Amino acid sequence: MPDMWFDLFKAIALGIVAGLTEFVPVSSTGHLLLAQRFFGLAPEDFGNAFPVLIRLGALLALLSVYFLRLGRLVAGMRGDPAARRFIAGVLVAFLPIAVVGGLAHHVIEAALLNAWIVCFALIVGGAVLSWVDQLDLNPRHHEATGFSLPMYFLIGLAQCLAVIPGVSRSGAAIVAAVLLGADRRAAAEFSFWLAMPTMAGALAYDLYGNRARMNTDHVVLGAIGFAVAFMAAWLVVRTFPDYVARHGFKAFAWWRVIVGSLGLIALALGH
Repeated sequence: MPDMWFDLFKAIALGIVAGLTEFVPVSSTGHLLLAQRFFGLAPEDFGNAFPVLIRLGALLALLSVYFLRLGRLVAGMRGDPAARRFIAGVLVAFLPIAVVGGLAHHVIEAALLNAWIVCFALIVGGAVLSWVDQLDLNPRHHEATGFSLPMYFLIGLAQCLAVIPGVSRSGAAIVAAVLLGADRRAAAEFSFWLAMPTMAGALAYDLYGNRARMNTDHVVLGAIGFAVAFMAAWLVVRTFPDYVARHGFKAFAWWRVIVGSLGLIALALGH
């Protein structure tokens, strides 16, 4: 009975971590790795399907919030050049991470999934976010749908930095968009649009690569993790663009620096 309750706690905690960190600039992969290293919260304890399920929950939360906008975008493809141009822009931004992620996947798993790397990346990323937050910029783009195609591509290139655990996919995209002339809200919203093909591609890759080892063990815990990740991510997607438009990235920068610093201290002490 105690093991059952502890497993339930782990499933809920992992769902919360995945849902809250997937779409904000703090690195979901980094937080899950540190949760495993320091607290024994390993998604793989519940089988190969569990990590896929909690990320699928986060992705479906995003799609549920953007469902109507997605529908209007798809419906306008035939007669609206702006809709076609934006879809092309998202695909152009997605292309670099599709190539780099596909080629570097095994290298990342073998060499970069390291708690020391995550902690340093969190601290450096926090410093970058703080620096960007203090710049006196004059944004030219106030809608994510209005970026130029070269700008979409450069944001996609910046997202490739997220192959380093701890960098943050959304963080790299947001920082690049802001430096290229987007306001904070538009940068945050485009990171959501770009997350759709990026996460879907990563999930499909994981499902294909682990297809022989997938099983239905821990199905209840998987369903709980999925539901918790969905709810946590839904809350983030609904509130994050408005929050950064009003308050900037300072809270996320400090969170990264604090978590990374505490992690380095713990690692130096041998934990």
